[in-house]
Amino acid sequence: MTSVTVTVPATTANIGPGFDCLGAALTLYNEFTFTTVDSETPLEIIVRGDEATKVGTDKDNLLYQAFLRLYHHAGLTPPPVKIEIGLKVPLARGLGSSATAIVGGLVGANELAGKPFSQNDVMELAIAMEGHPDNVVPALLGKCQLSVGEAGNWEICEIPWHDDVVPIVAIPDFELSTEEARAVLPKDYSRQDAIFNIAHMGLLIRGLETGNGNWLSKAMDDMIHQPYRLTLIKGYDSVKLAALASGAYNVVISGAGPTLLALAYRPQAEYVVTAMRETWMMEDVEADVQILSLDQMGTKVIY
Repeated sequence: MTSVTVTVPATTANIGPGFDCLGAALTLYNEFTFTTVDSETPLEIIVRGDEATKVGTDKDNLLYQAFLRLYHHAGLTPPPVKIEIGLKVPLARGLGSSATAIVGGLVGANELAGKPFSQNDVMELAIAMEGHPDNVVPALLGKCQLSVGEAGNWEICEIPWHDDVVPIVAIPDFELSTEEARAVLPKDYSRQDAIFNIAHMGLLIRGLETGNGNWLSKAMDDMIHQPYRLTLIKGYDSVKLAALASGAYNVVISGAGPTLLALAYRPQAEYVVTAMRETWMMEDVEADVQILSLDQMGTKVIY
């Protein structure tokens, strides 16, 4: 038997104007242990965590599908495997839970198969499975990453993140699927909206690098996805206003939502946490609000 454990960070995608191309890894993790077994049963999956009952344990499990994808891509026969999942990244909340499964399955398979593929190869497979790079790239590499290009020709650029800029995630007790969040988006945008997002994206990159609060306050606005998705998130307006009043630079939808991401100057972070939690409570929504940090390592492998 051979066993390998893969730890993959949660991610927050878009950060306002960086739709489908910008994402950051956060200090919240899913853990996946793969053990090859001598068995006629090709698969056993054990899931632990608060939402364990929501995760499928058959061959359609996304983690296992990614595992198979790598073996098939390598032209190898996948071995019978026991998979143990330690679930800490909440499902369908806009924190990249599917990206952790895709990256975890690919990396775990690559390790057990003897590393036939480079990290860049694994990244290409992950982007192809997810359909866009904003979550899977930082989940694999860590830190804040900007992805530009197309299949087989990606340029990945690390975006510096100032130590004083603290990410705060407010995770409500309801789900929102990526499919539902994408369905509300328009098919076309005006030139004015495109210019708006280009300008704000540039300012966001400089704001994250320098920690300039005035820049961050303006830079996190966008016209591509948030105006259409905010109506899907109960209490969005009141929670955002409360966070801003408590010192947050700005509040955005994390990925497809419904989690909200606030960025704040470190001394203000606890005030923002309290404001977001209590305001959502007044909307009859229980929310887990956490101060996190930028994950520096990305996916980690332990034998």
